[in-house]
Amino acid sequence: MINEMIRAEIWLQDTLGTASGLEELAHRMGYSPSQIRRRFRDVFGLSPGAYRDQLRLAKAARLLVQTPLSVKSISATCGYRNHSAFTRAFQKYHGKSPRRYRQQRQLDLCIQQQGQASFAYQIDELPSNHAVLTRLYNTSLPLDNTSEWKQYLQSVPSEIQALDETVPIVILQDETLGNELPRFDIGVQVEPESTRDLALPPTFRLLQLPRQRHARLHLSTAGQLSEAMRFMSYRSLSGEGEALSGEPPHLIPRAEGFELRIPLC
Repeated sequence: MINEMIRAEIWLQDTLGTASGLEELAHRMGYSPSQIRRRFRDVFGLSPGAYRDQLRLAKAARLLVQTPLSVKSISATCGYRNHSAFTRAFQKYHGKSPRRYRQQRQLDLCIQQQGQASFAYQIDELPSNHAVLTRLYNTSLPLDNTSEWKQYLQSVPSEIQALDETVPIVILQDETLGNELPRFDIGVQVEPESTRDLALPPTFRLLQLPRQRHARLHLSTAGQLSEAMRFMSYRSLSGEGEALSGEPPHLIPRAEGFELRIPLC
């Protein structure tokens, strides 16, 4: 049941901007809406609707901090068809209006950047690729210790493990300006042709990584992640740097340190 509800949680995330509802999710999962509601609550402690509302408002906060998108655009992107309803929901959940939240976080970023080290980065348009991923929740995985990654990657299908060109990857799904990483995906990048007729275990899924421009930063340790995201978010909001898209960043281990890839508009 847990694996099925994880797939349901991922579906809720992937459809935040749509009008797809519980009935469609239940149909996809082969359950009745009441069964989905009960089983999802057993695993995540919330109904699917309440959980999706939290995802929408968390995404809205991230977009307000990391991107120059208008509040109206963010409202629509997060699945709100009524701007006033979005403002009320955001105010209730975050304690501030969207505009006030953005202003406060922008001021916080400005203050935090004073005297802080800057990060060199390069802009590249990366080609389309695929990743075989499993989702983790509230795990204590130390991102700096890449040897610990192996316990989660050992369940990757043997056909994938046998490929020479696989590259480990972590996709950070939640707020990366703080110290918590409650949800993220871990797996390997693979060439598209390697995934043909691939049978994945229930805990893994195949994700297409679209062709997209990224800012690529070198981090000495994964502990620099929050600082690097603050630096790039400040540059995005201030107009001094490239506009971030607000999509989840990727962390990739290198021979020395890590490469942080931040999707751009």
